[in-house]
Formats: sequence, structure tokens, C-alpha cells
Amino acid sequence: MFKTKKQRKILLVLIDLAILLGAYAISFVLTCLSGSDIGRNALIYLISYCVFAVCILAARFSFRVYSNVWRYANSVTYFDMVLSDTLGSAVAFGITYLIGGIAFLGGWRSIATAAMFCLLSLISRFFYQQNYKIRAKKITDNGSKITVAIVGAGRVGSLLAEELLTYKGSHYRPVCFIDNSLNKVGSRVMGLPVFNQNDDVFEKLAAFPVQEVFIAIPQLDGDKAKELHEYFSKQGYRIKIYDFARNAEDTNARSRIRDFKIEDLLFRNSIQVDTEETRAFYRGKTVLVTGGGGSIGSELCRKIAASSPKKLIIFDIYENNAYDIQQELLRKYKGELDLAVEIGSVRDRARLDALFSAYHPEIVFHAAAHKHVPLMEHSNAEAIKNNVLGTYNTADMAEKYGAKKFILISTDKAVNPTNVMGASKRMCEMVIQCRNDGNTAFCAVRFGNVLGSNGSVIPLFNKQIAAGGPVTITDKRIIRYFMTIPEASGLVLTAGAMAKCGELFVLDMGKPVKIYDLAENMIKLSGLRPHIDIEIIETGLRPGEKLYEELLIKTEELERTENNLIFIERDRPLSREAVDEKLDILRAAVKANETYIASSAITEAMKSVVPTFYSPDELNKTAEKTEEMKNVSDGHILV
Repeated sequence: MFKTKKQRKILLVLIDLAILLGAYAISFVLTCLSGSDIGRNALIYLISYCVFAVCILAARFSFRVYSNVWRYANSVTYFDMVLSDTLGSAVAFGITYLIGGIAFLGGWRSIATAAMFCLLSLISRFFYQQNYKIRAKKITDNGSKITVAIVGAGRVGSLLAEELLTYKGSHYRPVCFIDNSLNKVGSRVMGLPVFNQNDDVFEKLAAFPVQEVFIAIPQLDGDKAKELHEYFSKQGYRIKIYDFARNAEDTNARSRIRDFKIEDLLFRNSIQVDTEETRAFYRGKTVLVTGGGGSIGSELCRKIAASSPKKLIIFDIYENNAYDIQQELLRKYKGELDLAVEIGSVRDRARLDALFSAYHPEIVFHAAAHKHVPLMEHSNAEAIKNNVLGTYNTADMAEKYGAKKFILISTDKAVNPTNVMGASKRMCEMVIQCRNDGNTAFCAVRFGNVLGSNGSVIPLFNKQIAAGGPVTITDKRIIRYFMTIPEASGLVLTAGAMAKCGELFVLDMGKPVKIYDLAENMIKLSGLRPHIDIEIIETGLRPGEKLYEELLIKTEELERTENNLIFIERDRPLSREAVDEKLDILRAAVKANETYIASSAITEAMKSVVPTFYSPDELNKTAEKTEEMKNVSDGHILV
């Protein structure tokens, strides 16, 4: 009947006035039974009732008692009502004392009446809340619901259980908690039993029977996620995560229940590198992101947009990606973000000149690049034109138009490269490191493979698993460093804020991971069995592929920043003249071979300008002796 918020408030006020009237009626009857003057008492009680009603209601509105949704009330909600009634009663006592010279009802009767009213109000709310839960539980206690056990009987787990129990449209019915805390084991939370995570817990889960397991542990790290996933998956349970901290603005618990992802089972804990101080650096500035529609570029745009820049410019050659991130940001910020999207190539100096002339960006993130190793081995001239010369063009315009900072997105493949793509990124690093004599602060950020980025191994494995296999890996021995897209973009933003001139920033990414183990774990996360349901086959190393990657050039000095997860390599930069000579060699090679689809002469030219460019065979034959191969994570997430 009362469906709107205003109607519910009116109903609650009327109920409270009725409860207060009942408390006064009881007190009045008791007073009359003591032989007092009934007529005089009736007038006193009527005046006192009106004063108390006004004061109590005013106090409750001040404490926003009537704004609470009482079906979800907790101890804080009830305490607020007690506190508001105490203050309201005190004011009412003072007013009646001033009016009548003494408290109208006498001290003990006034206190008793106020206490009775507060108690009856609390009881009415409590019974309403319990009645709602009982009715909701009857609705959820039917055979169509999926029965679940919740790991974590703390505040987060109880919040999840409460919503699943009380939401009529929920597909899930929690039946128990699992917790290692001896203070909780054997007790009941939200009416559900709490079991210990021990050997006989699976017998108890089978008795319900439990169909799925939800992990509801705040700040769940990679090690704990691996332990829990291994523990329950061995028994065949489907496991999901209640992602309580994913979005503070999202109050819908059901929307935060999701399947395990490979990112949850990283072989190290996820790293948070960007801070509020970092985000404040970009506030009020004009920021350009080249390649802004790509995996890293688009995440940079999201984080920059959240930092309230003066203007954000997205520059990309691929209009579909640029359009997607444009529409996403427009929907989210609804006109509050000054956003410009421009289509063009970093190869085109005239287009870049027009772009910088129009917007005069203060900060430039250069994420535009070709990154696929096998494709760039074949189309090697394109790696030079887009990666090397594109970086040179963009850096030139940043200097010409007075950009304060220029941040290059580099890769671990630039360290002792064995392919054209990696060598081109090393050349890009040389291009920006030689620019240490101007007003623009140049820096580069180097990191490993990005989980879930376009063209990375994760989407490929997912597609192969969805197709029924096989999952293909090039070599069982191959290892890589991994990080998530938020980690990569956070590193870039932090580096941009730190940059002074010529730094090469590197993230401590922990131990590298075997791609073979990664493939096995992704198959298991899909509920399938490696080598039984899905085959894993080796296809052989691709052209230019190295068994391992390195983040650091070991002959160079390593410097720790104020962030102990970020390091700086300070190798001796070449002069501008030396870099220009290398660029001339590459330009000449591209020009001389422009009629060929692919040319070994271009690869030879790249080797001549990047002294650390090795053949894959040269490094792969000694791979087993490297620190990277020795320190590889065992990768056994699931047994």
C-alpha cells in the first residue's frame, strides 16, 4: 500500500505517535490507580504528550531515523534511534519543567514513559525486520534455488548472506558458512551454521547438499585465492568470488558475485602502484594518449578521466577502438569531462603537428605501437615506421609545442631483444633517452605481458578452450612475466608523475610464470581437465621468440624510487646526433626495401643500430642457466 519513500515515512511517524500514545495511556492508567485527580492528570498528560511528540519526532528526523530501511537495520541503526530518543526526551523534560515549574509527570514517571516508548519502538522495528527475513527465507527455501556455502563468516560474508536470503529474485540460497576462526565455528550467523575448514567439512556440505562455494573474504590475495580454489575445486565444487571491494558505488551484492579469473590466481599478489597523490598530479592538466583505444591506452584514459583533467585527447588510427572508449567515457561522465577524440597515425608528421598545435598537451602518453612479435618479424618495415619513426615524430612534436612530460610505453622484450618488435622498442627507448637537454621531461616505462590485453595469450587460450581445444603453446619451457591491465596503467601513471628526465622505469613483477602451467590452470578454471577434456600441444617456437624475457639490463645500475616496487635504470644515453645516425640507417633500409613485403635487409639494419639484438638461438641455447629460468614460479595453482 505504502510504496513510496514519503509514504513509508508518514506511516512510520503515525506508528510512532500511536506507540507514544500507548505509553502515555499506560502511564496515565497507573497514575489514576494511585488515587490522583483524574481530570488534572488528563490535562497534564495531554500537554506532556504533545511536547514529547514534537521533541522526539524532531530528534528522530535530525538523526535521519526515518531515512533508514528497517529490514536491513543493524546495531548502529538501533543505537541512533536510542540516542535520538534520549536527546529528544531531555529537551522535552526541560520544556515541561519550564512550563509547569516542575516536570509534569514527576521525574520517575517521565523517565519511565520515555523509556517505555523507546523500548516499544525498538521492538516494533525488530519484529518487522525479523518478519521480513522469515518471509524472504520461505521464498528462497525452495528447490529452484542454488544452494551455496559462504567462505568467510565475517562482516562481508554476513552482508552477502543477508542479501541472498532476503532478495526475492536471488537464484542462490546460502545454507552455511565456512570459517577458520574458532570464535565463530559452531555458532550461527544469520541463522546459518558455521563450519570449520577441515577434513570433514565436505561431509557436512554434502548433507545439505551444497552446489557452489562463494568466497567472501575482504582483500583476498593471490596466495589465499590459490589455496581456497585448490581446496574446494578438488571436490568438484564450482567456486565464485564475492568481489566486495570492486566498486564502492555499487551497493548490489549480487552484481559482485563472479567466477574466478586467472588474474585472481596470479603467482604473486596484485600490486597497487597508483595513489591519490599520483592522480592529483594529472588534475587540471591537458593530457594526450596516443593509441588511446588499445588495451593499455584505453585503461590509461579511464584513469586519467577519473583524475579530473582539464582536457583528455585520445589519438588512434583504429576508429572502432577510439569510438568505444569515447562512448564509455561520455556515458560515465555525462558532460563533466572535456574529451576530444582524433583519428590519425603517429607516422603522419603533418597530422601530429596539427594535433599538437590545436591542443598543446602538457602530458603525452605514447602507447601507439605495433606489438605482435611474429607479425612484425614478417612485416619488419612496419615495425620501424610505426614504432621507431612514430615515436620520433611524436617526441619531436612534444618538444616543439612545449609538452612538460612525455611517457613512452615500452616492453620487457626490449631487453636483449631477439626479434624486430623488441629491437624497435629498444630503439624507441634510445630516441626518448637522448632528449635530456630540453624543457620536456622524457621517460619510458617497461613491463611484461599484460593479462587480457588485445593479442595476449589469455584471450587466445579462452577462445581455444571455448572451441574444445586444443590449447597451443610454442614450447613447454617458455616463461613470461605477467601483470594486469590496471597494474600496467597504474605503473605508467606513477612513472609519469615521478619522471624528471631520461628515466627508464621498471616494475618489480616477482617471479616469471610458465606458459604451460598457465594453460593448465585456465583449463581447470573452466571446469575441464587438461589432457583429458582439453589437449595441450606444442607448436614450436615462432620466429624471433625467446624462451624467457628480462626486465632489466643487468650491466646497468638499478635505482629504487620512493615506491619500493618501482625501479629506475639509468644507462648512459646516446647523443641526439648518434641516435639520428641510427635513424638514418633505418630510414634508408625502409626506403631501399619498400617494394618488398618483407626483407632480411631491414632486420640486419635493425641489428646494426641495436647492439643488444641477438638471434633467438643464441640466447635460447643458454636459457636454462639464466636467473629468470631458475626463479620461475612453479605455477601449480591447482593440483
